Amino acid sequence: MASKQLNGSQIVLKALVDQGVEDVFGYPGGAVLPLYDEIFKQNQLRHILVRQEGGAVHAAEGYARSTGKVGVVLVTSGPGATNAVTGLTDALMDSVPVVCLTGQVPTHLIGNDAFQEADTTGITRPCTKHNYLVKNINDLARVVHVAFHVARSGRPGPVVIDLPKDILMGQGPYTPRTGAGHKTYRPQVKGNTAQIKRAVSLMASAKRPLFYCGGGVVNSGPEASRLLKTLIRKTGYPCTLTLMGLGAYPATDKQFLGMVGMHGTYEANMAMHGCDLMINIGARFDDRVTGRLADFSPGSKKIHVDIDPSSINKNVPVDVPIVGDVAHVLKEMLALWKAERAKPDAPALKAWWRQIGKWQKRDCLRYKTNSKVIKPQQAIQRLYEATKGRDDVFVTTEVGQHQMWAAQFFKFDKPNHWLTSGGLGTMGYGLPAAMGVQVAHPKALVVDIAGEASTMMNIQEMSTIAQYRLPVKVFILNNQYMGMVRQWQELLHGSRYSETYMDALPDFVKLAEAFGAVGLRATRPSQLDGVIAEMLATDKAVIADIHVDKMENCFPMIPSGAAHNEMLFASDGEGSPVSEEGMVLV
Repeated sequence: MASKQLNGSQIVLKALVDQGVEDVFGYPGGAVLPLYDEIFKQNQLRHILVRQEGGAVHAAEGYARSTGKVGVVLVTSGPGATNAVTGLTDALMDSVPVVCLTGQVPTHLIGNDAFQEADTTGITRPCTKHNYLVKNINDLARVVHVAFHVARSGRPGPVVIDLPKDILMGQGPYTPRTGAGHKTYRPQVKGNTAQIKRAVSLMASAKRPLFYCGGGVVNSGPEASRLLKTLIRKTGYPCTLTLMGLGAYPATDKQFLGMVGMHGTYEANMAMHGCDLMINIGARFDDRVTGRLADFSPGSKKIHVDIDPSSINKNVPVDVPIVGDVAHVLKEMLALWKAERAKPDAPALKAWWRQIGKWQKRDCLRYKTNSKVIKPQQAIQRLYEATKGRDDVFVTTEVGQHQMWAAQFFKFDKPNHWLTSGGLGTMGYGLPAAMGVQVAHPKALVVDIAGEASTMMNIQEMSTIAQYRLPVKVFILNNQYMGMVRQWQELLHGSRYSETYMDALPDFVKLAEAFGAVGLRATRPSQLDGVIAEMLATDKAVIADIHVDKMENCFPMIPSGAAHNEMLFASDGEGSPVSEEGMVLV
């Protein structure tokens, strides 16, 4: 019996429903009107109308990273697809599973420079995990199912499906989803047992061990974080996390040394430099962590667990490579640790913690407060204190100083509650990402910790937030500068602040009100707690304009090109920053 024929748009929507999709972020246009017509006729999928396609992808990223599901985007051809490129690149670098459906001109017009035509598959090839151009309607359902498999399997990432208009309007069969996956794309999930045994043996004999963990732990799912916590507690070893890994291990735990890297803690970076065994779980030895590669963690043996084989030995040679899913490998590590009754070298570990304690006494995140001006660190600390008793707090950020201060001062004890743009460093990420998180978790508290410059990048998404009554809170640390760029100009370019001062900012309180949100402002420390309390008490969207010290810099800091133990710190007085050696930096 012949299968029932559906039009291409119906096939796409049916495939999405079969994949468990509930929400789609998109913006209509001529090439995708057949799809939008079918969306109008059904009630199984909810479409969220964004205000620009870049916002759609960031919203889908926020949705995906806070739920563990695949985020879905629908945009039209030409500028619709090209506007999505930044978000797709962001998702690729941060390993976020996204399927982006792009409209395309009819197949017979491809290559003719037709209206709103772009070579979408060519443009997106470098910034996606994979992409497809569907030219035969008989392939359509299968391609959609395979795209979801590719997006969520192995190292997650974005996948584009380019859909010519005649394919969306033609008639064809529907192929149901199967559990078979893909014939040739089968990522290695189970780690090599012999290598895991080598790793456990090294862990048991280490004198100065350190767990260095990243976003791969979060991507592997909640079980991976639980297993990591169990293993670290059993060993008694210290742990540090990358920017993308925050929440993978509880930040309030005594074995956590803080974030590692360019704006990480002194103790985390020094432990990284001084360890004799580095146990890398789901991190990729990013340049913001390693600093100058020639001087990275000299003399240490390195274990690297990652599901992406191309990440292993890419930047840093390792002694024990383990390709596999983090949760699977951690489970086997724990089983071997127990079976072999492995125990740490207690005297050596005690001495190692004693050394770490000396580094911690430096109190590298210390900052000075006064009664006249709000310090940005102070604003985030007070926000954290006001929310730390809640289980439903999700924090997104934009990019810059506020992002690093949020990573330093907001403590995450659970995975999937911290969402930021790490690899690409995309200004304008936080607001639409928060929107996506709020769609996925309508009753949760979702806060975008932002800078005033980044907020202006995608401010139009406040209109989406208004339309869908999303109670997103935007917490702006307003220093009237592109703060991180200004900081680099101060430290490295003779304080020549070229084009970094924001001379024409809007009144954010009035702007909030224009979008039907609540606008709040704090200009003095005495107002800070009251504004935070009012922001948290309302069930409406909020823009809180927090005026902070314009010239505050984010420390500690590893300058670009320096080794990861060559850190700058805030000066004890009001002068220039000082390095670890005590030299004044000018």
